[in-house]
Parts: sequence; structure tokens; C-alpha cells
Amino acid sequence: MKLKNNNINLKINTMQNLISKRFVVRKSLIGKNQVIEVTFKNGKQVKYNHDKVYDIMKSKLESMPCFEKYKSYTSSTSIPVILRDKVIL
Repeated sequence: MKLKNNNINLKINTMQNLISKRFVVRKSLIGKNQVIEVTFKNGKQVKYNHDKVYDIMKSKLESMPCFEKYKSYTSSTSIPVILRDKVIL
């Protein structure tokens, strides 16, 4: 979005929350500071910052074949145990 004020052009980047039915960490979202809102099948809702989650899980993710092969990690039932006691927003 561009705003024009007193002949000064300002560019404002607005990032909407990504809405999902599963917890996800994707290589393509690293560094974008994306906020993701998840509603699991059991109705539980979680909101998290993708970059904070990636930083916490980085060593585990990099050792997982699925993350290397598919460039993502997902869970359709809950957030990973390592994140449950962390501030992830």
C-alpha cells in the first residue's frame, strides 16, 4: 500500500495472518516474520510467529528427512512438545 503525504511517498508493508488447519514450518516462510493461526480438528486454536518457532526448532528440523525433502514440517493434531511451554507469538 502506498500513501502520499506532503509529496513524500511512504510504502507500508502489511502482512496478513496465514490461516491454516495444521501447524506448519516451511523453509519458504523463514525470515518473513509471518504470523500463522491454526485451528486443529479438535477445535483448539494456536497463533504463532513462524520465525520464532523456526528458531526454537531449527536443530531438530534440520535433522528431519521430511524437512530436507519437502522443505516443510506439519502437524494436523497439535503443536510440537518443544513449543508448548514457549512464547511463540
